[in-house]
Amino acid sequence: MTADDSTPTPLAPYDDLARLIASRRTSMFVQSGREVPVDVVEQLCELAAWAPNHKRTWPWRFALFTGGGRARLGETMVADMVDAEFGDEGKRLKTATKYLRTPAVLAVGCAPHPDTMLDQENRDAVAAAIQNLMLGATAMGIATFWSTPALTRPPKVLDLCGFDHDVRVVGLVYLGWADDDNCPLAPERPPVDLAVVDS
Repeated sequence: MTADDSTPTPLAPYDDLARLIASRRTSMFVQSGREVPVDVVEQLCELAAWAPNHKRTWPWRFALFTGGGRARLGETMVADMVDAEFGDEGKRLKTATKYLRTPAVLAVGCAPHPDTMLDQENRDAVAAAIQNLMLGATAMGIATFWSTPALTRPPKVLDLCGFDHDVRVVGLVYLGWADDDNCPLAPERPPVDLAVVDS
């Protein structure tokens, strides 16, 4: 664009986007009896796949757990924890049932890359994909909670997800229709410190 060109029309109003981003909350205050349809989660995964991805490696992997699948996820994660001698009995008992807290849980994995830099960039791309997904969920009225799993490469859970064994689980994202009566308040954010180098 030359200096004479007029300012392009934005694809969406900036203020609307800013409000959406600022309104995203980490929350498990959800309508527990209301299911999240599979096709809705598919739409969110499609949004996730528009994340920036150097070299177009498409590293994200998705597996959705609903209904009894959530309990099976917990049981399988506990089995992996036992095999890895990870966590005490209390932590394992909590893990066995905690995925029942929302109607759906989405496992998001990251495929590896033999090049160290691209392996790191794959992880960054998947993190960006999760943010896309959570913003889309916010726009739909779905609450999200991005949780780090007890183990990032649990073999039995990877099998359950249909992921290869070298995939790293970046997040278990809890999903449920937001309970607006209990929406958490936005925490204060520190001011941004922007360094500007102009010469």
